[in-house]
Amino acid sequence: MISKISKKDKKDWENFLSKNENLPDKDSKLKNRKTKKELVFDLHGYSLDEANEKVKNLIQDAYNNNFNKLIIVTGKGLHSQNEKDPYVSKDLGILKNSVPEFIRNNNELMNMISDIQSANIDDGGSGAFYIFLKKKDKL
Repeated sequence: MISKISKKDKKDWENFLSKNENLPDKDSKLKNRKTKKELVFDLHGYSLDEANEKVKNLIQDAYNNNFNKLIIVTGKGLHSQNEKDPYVSKDLGILKNSVPEFIRNNNELMNMISDIQSANIDDGGSGAFYIFLKKKDKL
């Protein structure tokens, strides 16, 4: 298919080429854009105490290294051994509920966190949650 270029289009093109203007570099804007850093960690196989300690260290390290978001996978508690304990609910996963509660009750950690939310289905759904971190204050 051969298309003819109008005289006006040719003239506009020649005018464009004859000018020595610098066009804005869109790629440089993309290079300067801050990338969001996120970290995913899976707590499957951890005891409650181990998971709480690990999450505490993860939050502190991620905050100090300017991460924006943590995805913590706890699992849904479907394979938990809590059915052997009569004092534990059989409908609730141990880590799924206890780890976010541990974080919310720790003021030191909450000072580094802007929000805690349930994860999207792509990131684990009800078996995971997000921790959004604040920006570290520069001294």
